[in-house]
Amino acid sequence: MARFIDELKRTHHNGQLRAADEKKSVVLFGWVASHRDHGGLVFVDLRDREGITQLVFDPAAVVLKKQGLLPQDSAEAQSAHTLAQSLRSEWVIGVRGFVLGREGNKNDKIDTGEIEVHVVELTVFNRSETPPFEIADAIDTSEEKRLEYRYLDLRRAPLQKTLRVRHRINQVTRRYFDESGFLELETPVMVKYTPGGARNFLVPSRMHLGKFYALAESPQLFKQLYMVAGFEKYFQIVKCFRDEDLRLDRQLEFTQIDVEMSFINQDDVFRVMEGLVVRIWREILGVDLTALYPGGRFPRMPFEESMSKYGNDKPDLRFGLEHADLTGVIIEQGGGGVPFWKAIADKFTSGQYRRDLPQEIVKALRVPRDLAAKMSRAEVEKLEDFVKGMGAKGLARAKIDAEGNWVQSPLAKMITPEARRAINAHLGVQDGDLVVFQFGRASMVQTVMANLRLHLGKKLGLIPESGHGGLWNLLWVVDPPLFEYDEDRKGWVAAHHAFTRPHDDCVALLDTDPGKVLCWRYDLVLNGFELGGGSIRLHDPDVQAKVFRALGISDDEARAKFGFLLDALKFGAPPHGGIALGMDRLAMLLSGAESLRDVIPFPKTQKGTDLMTDAPNVAAPAQLDELAIRVVEQT
Repeated sequence: MARFIDELKRTHHNGQLRAADEKKSVVLFGWVASHRDHGGLVFVDLRDREGITQLVFDPAAVVLKKQGLLPQDSAEAQSAHTLAQSLRSEWVIGVRGFVLGREGNKNDKIDTGEIEVHVVELTVFNRSETPPFEIADAIDTSEEKRLEYRYLDLRRAPLQKTLRVRHRINQVTRRYFDESGFLELETPVMVKYTPGGARNFLVPSRMHLGKFYALAESPQLFKQLYMVAGFEKYFQIVKCFRDEDLRLDRQLEFTQIDVEMSFINQDDVFRVMEGLVVRIWREILGVDLTALYPGGRFPRMPFEESMSKYGNDKPDLRFGLEHADLTGVIIEQGGGGVPFWKAIADKFTSGQYRRDLPQEIVKALRVPRDLAAKMSRAEVEKLEDFVKGMGAKGLARAKIDAEGNWVQSPLAKMITPEARRAINAHLGVQDGDLVVFQFGRASMVQTVMANLRLHLGKKLGLIPESGHGGLWNLLWVVDPPLFEYDEDRKGWVAAHHAFTRPHDDCVALLDTDPGKVLCWRYDLVLNGFELGGGSIRLHDPDVQAKVFRALGISDDEARAKFGFLLDALKFGAPPHGGIALGMDRLAMLLSGAESLRDVIPFPKTQKGTDLMTDAPNVAAPAQLDELAIRVVEQT
């Protein structure tokens, strides 16, 4: 072994050799991907992070001697062949040999398929036990088993490819911001808990018993303090922590590309981030986004329009199937003969509708006849099961015939002819169209219809089940409300955070009608995923006080929660704003991975556990005693 590590240094990785390297003497290291003993000859596929090279072990080294690469009396290859017969999958080996072209058996499936290495010297660095699953590109092993042995799963080429994409995003990002005059600065991980965001992880303090740090859910407050300190342009590729329920695109710990700038407006933020995205797509995918978006400027859509047409603030614009809000039509028609709709209409016409009650709406989605024809009646009926899985009570639907009648519909016998014609006109229906309806509390209707639209987009082949499908539909969603109504608290809460700057023409509404206050907050959306979001911050103490009052936060409460930031903003805070992009989502979308877990080296499961290290686990009594913590058993 010492000869290989000390004297024989690696000359190439296993994906580098080509026909132009023929007759070169090479030294390769790696893992045995496959082993085939054909009696006289032994063939091994040697794998490392760069690819695969086929090795040939010939005890007589006939070809090498014929080409004058070894002396005729050399027995050097004999011992290598003998040792090669004992090799097994995933053994770690080193070889010295010569590159030769393959004679009539080229392998077009690998980059090194034109050559093979005839080995004259072999060493075994480490023998491997039989792995619990095959280390191959495509396997059917359960994700739980692969996560349990994540270090083996990470040997597979697809995962190594996604992590390589992640690495390159990091490097492009750092170069771009450095060239643009940004400073890469760090912020604390253990911080003071501040309310208003996601649920924090708490860290007990041994030196201050009974007190806790919080793991930072973002560097938000500290990057604003950098602006107060005069650094002007900050960025950081930073780990963040949120104690949230997991899903396809969410993990307990995640990474952000975090940015903050001084003396800027919203458009300045957009220009900087559009430049970064254009650079990443060009250098990593070879895609020129400026061909799709002239000048590299992405389109913008008001938040209200996004909610109205798509039911959320991260619309997938690769396909149509837009929503239509029928609430106004239903009110005009007095419910149109449908009891559920009449109840909604009556609240408006009788003056019973109040802002402090959950708003109720009616929405519809029209599936054009050419797409509707792809679904059988049974498949249409199964859509009801899909929406019930999200908490909806059901899904009203109607098929449109040549006369505009509603058929195959539970509403057909209830709807008045006038209401049916008004709805048909509003939707622009045609013979053969399918219309689905959802009504009730606005938040539920929006969620159900947004997910139903996406479900239909995949079911009807309008978008792929996963991945981007070669389509890059980027969008800024802008001008959202500053506040949202909390039905449990019966009061206004910050939709993003309490330091978001309202539009100047909305400041007067802070005291009179907070629900109508729009703000300088924005999200960058790609194919239905939120790539990132941010805002222009509040630096005016008077307006900040108005925002706190609208939130029902007293001066004393504001001081207790945000005192250090409020103090800082009094000492010459510049106008500033920023954004954070999700590094994990960015890597997932660029690599075409199916979930966030595929682009995080050591992820948690859907239940927040690490199957490889068995975390979280039980703390020893002595550890808890030292922290003055007692565990309460749950019954």
